[in-house]
Amino acid sequence: MNKNGPLALVFHTLFIVFMVAPLAVVVWVAFTPLGYLQVPTTQWSLRWFYAIFENEGFIESFWLSLALGIASASLALACAVPAALALARYSFKARGFLVGLFLSPLVIPSVVLGIAFLRFLTQLNITGTFFGMALCHAVFVMPFVLRLALASITGMDRSAEQAAVSLGATHGTTFRRVTLPMILPGLVGGWVLAFITSFDELTVTIFISSPSTTTLPVRLFNHITQTTTPIVASISAVIIFLSVAAILILDRLYGLDRLLVGSKR
Repeated sequence: MNKNGPLALVFHTLFIVFMVAPLAVVVWVAFTPLGYLQVPTTQWSLRWFYAIFENEGFIESFWLSLALGIASASLALACAVPAALALARYSFKARGFLVGLFLSPLVIPSVVLGIAFLRFLTQLNITGTFFGMALCHAVFVMPFVLRLALASITGMDRSAEQAAVSLGATHGTTFRRVTLPMILPGLVGGWVLAFITSFDELTVTIFISSPSTTTLPVRLFNHITQTTTPIVASISAVIIFLSVAAILILDRLYGLDRLLVGSKR
């Protein structure tokens, strides 16, 4: 078994510190009792955490972002699974083109996508609606689901499917009772990544949102442009706490290696 040398340990330590330090500072600032952003040194307070529940706008935006993330990630999953099955198991002329088309939101700038989505929704007269936002977010996050779905389907052993078919199971039954359980960790991982991306998306959402459908990132951005108070840090700290809790739960249920890579234990 190879062990990391001192140089590798130092590099990994510095990398972890570089990634975690900004999050730690945000959480630290959230406990300040003052009315401006400052790291607390002598006094700690939950003032700005209480302020979150006193601000109905942030609460409404949080629930909207939560519902939007769930809807867009689920819609992307419903479209990505059959697409991944076709791309992974069949060879046809347009396969490369379709792969590039489905993954294109990863390389197109968010501003360009936002303008295109705004034009599209305007033509359908659904600008600023929850349905329109969910549709656009689903297109934006679908590559995350598709990549992990492709990895899971490509890496699975098809002998179990062949055995089920040979025993008289229909294709629908085989997919529901054999294929789906085998690729489920990858699908869950893709759904989680899609949900996080949708929940945190700002640039695209600014173009397609409206005053009645303002997500949490957009409301935070608008708040920062007007004033800078520690409530921004407290909201960010709550999101960090919820994210860590969700990661721990998913790791306990499935294992992060299976969710993000699609590997089997």
